[in-house]
Amino acid sequence: MHHRKSKFLSSLLLSMALIILSLFLLLLRLPPSSTIHAADSPSQAISYACRATRFPSYCIPALSRSPSVPTSPSASDLIAAALSAASAALPTAQSMAQAILSFSSSNPNRSTAARNCLENLSLSIRRLSDSAASSDPADSRAFAGAALLYQYDCWSALKYVNSTGQVAGTMSFLVSLSSLTSNALAMITALQRFGPDVSLWVPPQTERDGYWADLPSAYTESDIQLVLPAPDLTVCLADECDHQSVQEAVIQAPAYGTRRFVIFIKAGVYRETVRVPIEKTNLAFIGEGMGKTVITGDLNAQMTGLSTYNTATVGITGDGFIAQNLTFENTAGPKAHQAVAFRSDSDHSYLESVEFAGHQDTLYARSLRQLYRNCRISGNVDFIFGNSAAIFESCDIRVLPRLESPEKGETNAVTAHGRTDPGQPTGFVFKNCVVNGSDDYVAIYYRKPGAHKVYLGRPWKEFSRTVFLNCYLAEMVRPEGWLPWSGDFALATLFYGEYENRGPGANSTARVSWSSQIPAEHVGIYSAEHFIQGNGWVPAN
Repeated sequence: MHHRKSKFLSSLLLSMALIILSLFLLLLRLPPSSTIHAADSPSQAISYACRATRFPSYCIPALSRSPSVPTSPSASDLIAAALSAASAALPTAQSMAQAILSFSSSNPNRSTAARNCLENLSLSIRRLSDSAASSDPADSRAFAGAALLYQYDCWSALKYVNSTGQVAGTMSFLVSLSSLTSNALAMITALQRFGPDVSLWVPPQTERDGYWADLPSAYTESDIQLVLPAPDLTVCLADECDHQSVQEAVIQAPAYGTRRFVIFIKAGVYRETVRVPIEKTNLAFIGEGMGKTVITGDLNAQMTGLSTYNTATVGITGDGFIAQNLTFENTAGPKAHQAVAFRSDSDHSYLESVEFAGHQDTLYARSLRQLYRNCRISGNVDFIFGNSAAIFESCDIRVLPRLESPEKGETNAVTAHGRTDPGQPTGFVFKNCVVNGSDDYVAIYYRKPGAHKVYLGRPWKEFSRTVFLNCYLAEMVRPEGWLPWSGDFALATLFYGEYENRGPGANSTARVSWSSQIPAEHVGIYSAEHFIQGNGWVPAN
């Protein structure tokens, strides 16, 4: 009887959610001319602001009906109302995802997708709130862009288990929600570029459109000397330390700490899955050296009930994360396909002298602003991927063999950036890095060079952005430089750029037509100061 009652309540919740969905979509899609009251028609300010968005048919109704928009709204009023419209729709999305989870107990893959969707929606709520609370357009834009990413990833998780009307309805609602969030992001982007005069606003543009962000009259690239306080906790495999598990130490760290909390991890191989939740801020993992302090696992997407997101040996969500002198590893191997060693959603995260070891999808630089310095990253298929704004300085990037038989040949891409919206201030920037093969890969390459192809990247999503600046590219990097994802997908909207690379793989004359050589006067937009606002947070002491 209890089971029947639970099923009835779940069915009732689903029906209510679908009714809300239908009403929500109807309200959003009504054209302004169909409104009954003249007061509902958009003001000139709303028209200007919505003209700067990608989805004005969602924008005008949402802002026109917003009770928080005054008669003569300012730019800030309009952005606040746009963020509020997206935030107001998120609880419905959560209810719909929860209903999917309730009906999926016998389907582990759908259960995982629903749980991941719920986690993403929770993160989206947090980042929309951060965006609304920020007075800095660059910060507000970073948070809104992350909120949009999490909504997209919720939709994407469900896409792979879309075998019911319930899932399809939720995905449709998520499209509407993402459109509202994209519109808020576009307005923030316009404010950052043009200031508060909404009559000047236009939709987001990228380098591919010929728009290069404005730079201050001078910018600097300062050396970073990371100096940390004494450890708060020590982890080792023996009994003499505070903890024998890294996760145990994370649990003991304070929630929402404002000072740096240092966890010193002694040499050893720690076979565990580590998660740093969003409330654990300003944590530092300090080891005794790459290859000496190793956190390792073998989760992979071939396992039932696991997606790429879930496979990470170490997953970080808390902001202000630091790591130094250790290895994050996934040993699932090349046959396991997606198997993440490290995943970061930590804004203002900084990693120095860290090794990321894996094969496919080794480093998931998923969202927000990240800096990697003097790191070693190894893998084969798309082994640096995500939709963060990440800078890699002086990193050693090593391609590993994927196939057991070198005679068959293989094609590998180093990066797969996942920007889905031109308003997202994201991209991968590689500076003074080395792209080469491991010793095993080099041996295979020389046995049959033409069969083993390495590309700098391929476009995972429509507005993929990746640049290589002053890097050394070994000869296994193909003359074309960049690889399509599928047909002509994203080739007209991505931005792939290079500047003064060197080495036998850096022949710019043979590059694909849809990549670019970056003009010298625009290289500064990829500085840490400008690209990730590093002067305000990169640790100097």
